[in-house]
Amino acid sequence: MRENLIMIKEKFTQKNIGKFNFRIEENSSFFQLFSNTRIRQGQLNIRGKIAKTPLFMPVATRGTVRALTPSQLKEIGFEMILSNTYHLHERPGEEVINKLGGLHKFMNWDGLILTDSGGYQVFSLSNYRRVTDDGVVFRSILDGKEIFFTPEKVLEIQKKLNSDVAIFLDECPEYPCNAKREEESLKRTIKFAERSIKVEKNPGQLFFGVVQGGMNFKLRQECAQALLSLGVDGLAIGGLSIGEEPSLTKEVLLATLEVIPPGKPRYLMGVGSDILEYIKMGIDMFDSVFPTRIARHGSAILYNKGRINISNKRFKEDESPLDRNCDCYTCRNFSRAYLRHLFVCDELLGKTLLSIHNLTVLYKTVRALNS
Repeated sequence: MRENLIMIKEKFTQKNIGKFNFRIEENSSFFQLFSNTRIRQGQLNIRGKIAKTPLFMPVATRGTVRALTPSQLKEIGFEMILSNTYHLHERPGEEVINKLGGLHKFMNWDGLILTDSGGYQVFSLSNYRRVTDDGVVFRSILDGKEIFFTPEKVLEIQKKLNSDVAIFLDECPEYPCNAKREEESLKRTIKFAERSIKVEKNPGQLFFGVVQGGMNFKLRQECAQALLSLGVDGLAIGGLSIGEEPSLTKEVLLATLEVIPPGKPRYLMGVGSDILEYIKMGIDMFDSVFPTRIARHGSAILYNKGRINISNKRFKEDESPLDRNCDCYTCRNFSRAYLRHLFVCDELLGKTLLSIHNLTVLYKTVRALNS
């Protein structure tokens, strides 16, 4: 077995999961659902560590998933998390993390780590940056100093962090924008990738390129094909769920997936809703702050029942667990009344307990499709 690869299982099985009855065709690289959708089952094997796909990655932006410890994430079952290159460069700096043994040791996480490139900050911090064909000049949100991110520097930072999967620098166009702007960002993303692929990897590290092109199907496919021709290990699909209608998101995604071969991992960046729909379309990897962010505001995801806000007065004397269908630490040990009390009193424990629950629901929902 090669050290770094995505393996797609090739065996026959049949299971009932939720409303979907599906099977894996013999010698097929994907599940063929009876509803003409595709669910892939595989695994990432990187540096001797394995993460089954499809998978969801909790976001540890600054080296921590807010309100949770690494051991709590492991207890839920997560095998891979995401951290942010831009923010870790700002504080404490990649040199500090490297000196202290790399990001895994720094945050005491022995699972896999994917580091994004800071490309999303090119989009989200538009008032604090200037994009050129050479790279991106940020004005620090901490002290106002200029930070120059070139495609090469972004990867050198990720090499010092020693993440398992490193993402190329890209440019995400705003939505909506005109065709000229979409093409401009596409060309820049491909140029960045052509420079990025020349950077030497750390031993065992994988490089993912980012598919851009706005909402233009043709440009999306052109970008994916260009990245594949460079020999990237996987494709991260960026620039979606940034304000467009969900139906358009799915159309763009389907067009992009048409040109990606089965053996390449497909990672949909920053999308935390409609995950099951995207898994059925053939996506392998996801990340989002959504489940932990809403948890910190008192919102709990329930199995098959949407969401509730635990601060609601109707839960004041409710002795039932948060979700009777859940066996997470929170639901096994605490009542809705107690959880409401924590949030009314603004106790930090409430944020932790709801984060554990929300991540457990998401993890088990996705895991049901890869076991």
